Amino acid sequence: MSSFDTYISRKLPLVSLISAVFIIYPNIACLPWDIKFWGVCAGFYWYFAYRFFFFWGLISLLIRYNLRRLPDAQFKERFARNFGYLLLAYAGFASVSYWIASYGIRTDFLGSTLLSQFFILCSLCTLIGHISMLYSKQREKEHEIERLRIENLQSRCDALANQINPHFFFNSLNGVQSLIRKKDDEKTLMYVHELSDIFRYILQSDKKGLVTLREELEFIQSFRYVMEVRFANKLVFSIRVDEAVQDELTLPVLSLLPLVENVTVHNMIDSEHKMEISIRLNERNELVVSNPVYPKLSPPDTNGTGLKNLESRFALLMNKQIRVERDEETFRVYLPLK
Repeated sequence: MSSFDTYISRKLPLVSLISAVFIIYPNIACLPWDIKFWGVCAGFYWYFAYRFFFFWGLISLLIRYNLRRLPDAQFKERFARNFGYLLLAYAGFASVSYWIASYGIRTDFLGSTLLSQFFILCSLCTLIGHISMLYSKQREKEHEIERLRIENLQSRCDALANQINPHFFFNSLNGVQSLIRKKDDEKTLMYVHELSDIFRYILQSDKKGLVTLREELEFIQSFRYVMEVRFANKLVFSIRVDEAVQDELTLPVLSLLPLVENVTVHNMIDSEHKMEISIRLNERNELVVSNPVYPKLSPPDTNGTGLKNLESRFALLMNKQIRVERDEETFRVYLPLK
């Protein structure tokens, strides 16, 4: 049931009361003249009360009928059904009024005022039902648009996340190949074990949009071993994030991987240029990822896809923008969390 239907259903006695007063307003307005002309008559007041409560109850029944039994009916069909039921109701009302009139009590059940009141009642109930139907259709369209928007966002995010995987897989296989050549079985087994955890996280990322900061940092801890082996301990990580907030803050899955990969792509990492990647949380709840700048002698063959990818995912999933700062000595990326 739509919120409009719910509101009308909850306020049905009040809505019916207001509608009944509106419909019999001509009788209320003419009441002083009727009393002056016909005098004080108890039967007249009883008939007035009967008319009022009849319309009150009839309006309540018709509105309920339109909301529950005719949720998708078009205007003409709805009007025809209401008109048919009101003809039966009018026949019943006229019969009772005729019986009351036989006792000498004045009634106007054949007057133009009463006929116009039934027509107004038919139009009013039809209009309320039709507005409810239009509102429900609009809500359905909005829900469908929102569903399609979410599906589109998910598809775009999946496509962006999938761009990360091939590049990382290629570098990881090179690391395995290097360890095999060195014939270091213990390191090779540990490397494969940590690599399997990394691959599992990456493969499961297709089913995730946002993850907790703890999940992403745990992934980086596994990734840390792989990178330290790959660069022979010439690349280290410094992670300073309070444990208390790691489960409270979220960010897009695989946000840190492209940043760490960019460090290795754009910088020299050797015994003379040892690399430390710093990950910390600032006072604005931004995850700051920074590293010293050791530019390679020849520019790397890259078009900046990783950072653009990350910017797009933050815009889609967080509706926030990442910040990038760079000087001659340090490169920093600020990831907004929520």
